[in-house]
Parts: sequence; C-alpha cells; structure tokens
Amino acid sequence: MKIAIHGRNFPESARPYIQSMFEELARRQAELIISKGYREYLDNAGVAHYSQATYTIEEGVTDADFIFSLGGDGTLLDAVTHVGVRQIPIIGINIGRLGFLATVAPASVRLMIDALFSDQYSIDERVLVSVRSSQDIFGNLPFGLNDFTITRTQTSSMITVHTYLDGEFLNSYWADGIIISTPSGSTGYSLSCGGPVLLPQTNNFIITPISPHNLNVRPMIVMDSCQLSFEVESRSGNFLAALDSRSFTVETAVRISVQKEAFKARLVKLSDDNFLNTLRSKLNWGWDIRN
Repeated sequence: MKIAIHGRNFPESARPYIQSMFEELARRQAELIISKGYREYLDNAGVAHYSQATYTIEEGVTDADFIFSLGGDGTLLDAVTHVGVRQIPIIGINIGRLGFLATVAPASVRLMIDALFSDQYSIDERVLVSVRSSQDIFGNLPFGLNDFTITRTQTSSMITVHTYLDGEFLNSYWADGIIISTPSGSTGYSLSCGGPVLLPQTNNFIITPISPHNLNVRPMIVMDSCQLSFEVESRSGNFLAALDSRSFTVETAVRISVQKEAFKARLVKLSDDNFLNTLRSKLNWGWDIRN
C-alpha cells in the first residue's frame, strides 16, 4: 500500500501518536511519500518516519492509495488541493481543534490503519465548488471543498455584490461580503454568519451574506446544478476573493462565476464515523442539564 502524508505543526502531546503511526505503517511495509515541508518539520521534531520519498505542493500527489492529513480541517483542505482531479481518498487525523472533516482521533490511528488494511471503510464523496473568472485568480487550483467568499478589503467600506442565478438577476447584496458554501462548508464560515447546516450529501449550495446592510436579507439555499455569477462594486476598486484558505485581492472589473466542480473530494469514512454524532459532539448539542 502506498500512502501520502501531509501535516502541520503538532503539540507535544500528539507526538507519541504520530510516532506510533509511522511505526505501525513501517511494520506493515507501507510505502510512504511525505510532503516536503512536513518531512522537514518531522526531521526537526525528531520523529522517525522511515521514508525518503517526498512530494512538493506544486506537483501534488500523483500516485497513492490514500493520503493522510495530520492536523485540523484546514490541513485536510490543503490535502484536497494536493490530490485534486486524481481523487485519491483522504483520511483526516484530527490533531487540530474542532475537526468536522478530520474525524480520526490521534488515539485511534492504529485502529484506523487496521481498518484500511482490512478494507473496513467506506468512501464519502463531497462536492467541490469551482471558480471561473475573467482574470486568473487561483491558478491551477480553482476549486475548494468548503466555500468561496467575496469580502471587502480591510481598508474598504461595505461592498455591493450583484448576484445572478443561471444568468437571471437574484439580488444586490450590500454587505461586508458573501459566502458560497458547499454542504461540507456549512459548518464553517457560513454557519458563523447565520447559515444553515446541511447534510454532506445534500445537492445544494448556500448563499450567505456577511453582515448585510439590510436585515431582511437572509441565507438562501440553491441547487448545486446552477451557476452563480457576480459583479462587485467597491469604493476601493477591489475586493478579496477566497477559496477555502487561499485569498487574493481582485479588481472590481473582474467577473466571477461559481459552479459545481466536475470531480469530487473522496473522504475515508470508518464504521464509527457518523456525521450526526459529529454535529452533536462539535456543536455541543444536547449539553443541557435536562438531558
């Protein structure tokens, strides 16, 4: 089995679990390829990884059975861009904080590896959002798992986002910005701005305004088969366009459209991985003395 590994800095408390993971993979004679930056971090941290093979973020992972993401949800979002159209299954090991996407606890890593080698898992396919624009913004990575956002720059006042649904005018959002979220991203930025939570397999996008000037403007759910397009007005002449964790300043003359990506992200789901359980756990649902 060939496994790619990507991660970020980890607390000292996670070290034993990470070292145990590499030892278990070595015992099973798995072939490892580690992202270059993460391998350098492991070497500096004194973690034995038993691998000499690396890949760069620019080239991505071209050949692997799985990719392990060691960190939080942000690290997993990075891993999505590393595999892209190749759709290599991703396993999120939660060494971060909240972890809606990275659901494997560090203490369960050995059990997770055993499940992979015994084929005791399923694949959860997640819709990606694709961004097209009149000027190249996101290079060869114009897709994201969570959301696409248009926001004002730090030095600008409120912006106006003229929004069209399949070419038909929908609304002009006078606001700090607007979020186009996938179901996977519904528990992220959109949720903090009052958007609804969607089940992962729901075939929808969420349009969520950020601090709208008109209080009667609310989040809206649309089919993910539609195309959304935008024209932005700003006193500063520019705005911020962000795709998951990647953001760039864009001139208001640029026209942008969003639709569903042709390929998907494939997340590995273990037998005890249940989205409703995750919701209750991460959002503290039911934490009431009456329960």
